[in-house]
Amino acid sequence: MGELHGAVQRIAANVERVLVGKPDVVRLALVTLLAEGHLLVEDVPGVGKTSLAKALARSIDCTVSRVQFTPDLLPSDITGSSIYNRQENDFEFRPGPIFANIVVGDEINRASPKTQSALLECMEEHQVTVDAHTYPLGSPFMVIATQNPIEMEGTYALPEAQRDRFTARVSIGYPDPAAELAMVDEHAGHNPIDDLRPVSDAAQILRLIEAVRRVHLSPEVRRYAVELVSATRRLPELRLGASPRSTLHLVRAARAQAALAGRDFVVPDDIHAIAIPVLAHRLVLTAEAQAARRSPAELIRALLQRVPVPTAALDPSAAFVRSMNNNNAGTPR
Repeated sequence: MGELHGAVQRIAANVERVLVGKPDVVRLALVTLLAEGHLLVEDVPGVGKTSLAKALARSIDCTVSRVQFTPDLLPSDITGSSIYNRQENDFEFRPGPIFANIVVGDEINRASPKTQSALLECMEEHQVTVDAHTYPLGSPFMVIATQNPIEMEGTYALPEAQRDRFTARVSIGYPDPAAELAMVDEHAGHNPIDDLRPVSDAAQILRLIEAVRRVHLSPEVRRYAVELVSATRRLPELRLGASPRSTLHLVRAARAQAALAGRDFVVPDDIHAIAIPVLAHRLVLTAEAQAARRSPAELIRALLQRVPVPTAALDPSAAFVRSMNNNNAGTPR
């Protein structure tokens, strides 16, 4: 946990040099990274979507690639293709940009559904199949995709199967006046991304991911996560609720959230903190709910108030909590 906190603070400080005044957004990006997930950054133009992705990628000394999605992009432009080698008299595979630890997909909704589908196997199974041959991807592996929800001309909406593979979705939003003034002072002369240097590496990130996997998840918290996700499938405002995959993503992100908070066990507050970013983009509203201007985030907030929180989950490891109190107070209780 000590190594995790030190590494996370260094990475967050590095990214916040570029994305000023958005610590919660940076924290969610780190939660997604440690949960072995993928992040969808969705917001209006000019708020720093690509800057967030590039700053996080540069802060980690891993292989990084960037793909600008366009309508004429082909699946082989992402996964790679087999090229005939005259010297060897055979075909050899030339890897595409997907073969990197951090893959930044800029404006992912500008590519056709055929090209978007090239990411499905990569994001879920961490492998690529080309010409009947399967090639494993490196580890860690994370896709950070951006899209603009306002400018719809020449874009293709992400299908439900694609959105479901993103662990979390984040909207950066406009900065407050003080943060925007600081951004003007720091960014006016040069691009701060050019000055970023790696503060971590792939080996350390893998150790942190392994530490997050060992964060304790009590049966009560597991049941609470399942009940929360299952409740979305019974809402009359939704045509499509959250999938079982979203339950797995929810508990993985909750483990990472707990680790960043300095705990080696998950409490319901961790579920609450990441429920909207993890679940909202997976829900499909009915036409009536859209006409009534309901939002998935609003529905999830209502469920968080409605689904009972297990009181036993507040103290999942009584012996651990007692030992911590003893260490802090200096006397047994």
